[in-house]
Amino acid sequence: MSTTPPTELELDPAAPAMADDALPVKAESVFPAINSTTILITILAGSFATVLFDLFGQALSPMAGFPNLAPVPLATQSWQVVFGEAYRPGGHFLHYVAGLIAYPVGWLFIWQPIMRKVAPWLHWLPSSALYGVGLWVFALYIMAHLVAGNPPFLGFTGITYVALVGHVLFALAAAWAANLLFRWAGTGN
Repeated sequence: MSTTPPTELELDPAAPAMADDALPVKAESVFPAINSTTILITILAGSFATVLFDLFGQALSPMAGFPNLAPVPLATQSWQVVFGEAYRPGGHFLHYVAGLIAYPVGWLFIWQPIMRKVAPWLHWLPSSALYGVGLWVFALYIMAHLVAGNPPFLGFTGITYVALVGHVLFALAAAWAANLLFRWAGTGN
């Protein structure tokens, strides 16, 4: 251990951390590791969130007197535009691939890393709620309007707002489940 005073570089908090061998220490990645644990957690978080989304949209919302969500018919309509014919199993496939894989991957590998760089102080709860609003815009503007040809946001009818709540619930549930499962796995994310 040296008794010489630290240099200006050593006092600079913006300077890269140095290991004993004087090479910069690799900063912790904002991305989760791509391994079997991450893949399993992604699918489990997406499964939990999709079940909650469908429970809300198909049961709880109509029971409360609001419209029910129709994600499979909308996905079937998108399938028809892309492939030329309506195919209900294709609609189910698109709905489940989006819920089980695509949307959770978007949270873990796109939204969460961006937020860790842009607003590292923001807790996952409001961050995931904002992600849910983004999912709603994607579903009701990009997919329902630009791809399937429906009015933007389905004309801002009752289903529009039920879909907003459903997508925010989905994002909150997926983020909560992923955080919990990563903690249980002892890997962080």
